[in-house]
Amino acid sequence: MLGLKLPTDPRWVNIVEKNIEEILTDHAYCEQKAASTAISLIIGFPEKSELVKEMTALAREEMGHFNMVHEKILARGWVLGRERKDEYVLQLMQFFPKGGSRETHLVHKLLYAALIEARSCERFRLLSEHIADRELAEFYRKLMVSEANHYTMFLKFARKYGSTSEVNEKWQALLTYEAEIMKNLGKKETMHG
Repeated sequence: MLGLKLPTDPRWVNIVEKNIEEILTDHAYCEQKAASTAISLIIGFPEKSELVKEMTALAREEMGHFNMVHEKILARGWVLGRERKDEYVLQLMQFFPKGGSRETHLVHKLLYAALIEARSCERFRLLSEHIADRELAEFYRKLMVSEANHYTMFLKFARKYGSTSEVNEKWQALLTYEAEIMKNLGKKETMHG
């Protein structure tokens, strides 16, 4: 369903289990960045009423997820650490050339967001199926469903605001590019890395 061209090696979960505090901190910041993305789409494209409505709801939902992850951190006697660089996102954002029309820029932002949500969904599924901590397994199973809905919503908007055939072509090219990035990642206890 997600269309990812290179699945995460399930051994990534073993890396995560060695430092749960690190993955929870990274995950918390991913939720915060997702909310920020939704807000930036509202600010950048206020005339797109349907998008604004959906991004408003998404920003609330993502901050709710941030709060849930933060509560998991606090319940374990930890504090939220400092933000880490997300090498995955930094590399991913280099795919589309800078410039172009405002509509093209919107489509590219939506495709990036869709792919990040798809990869998060895939990682949440792995955690839900393989992590030994049953509380976290159930937590990630519930979040996996949200991420899948976000992924499809971003793709739907990309196809609405761009030519469907062109968007589909860009999406496939982005998926291929992302698979190349993933060949060198999956060795850290971060949500995408």
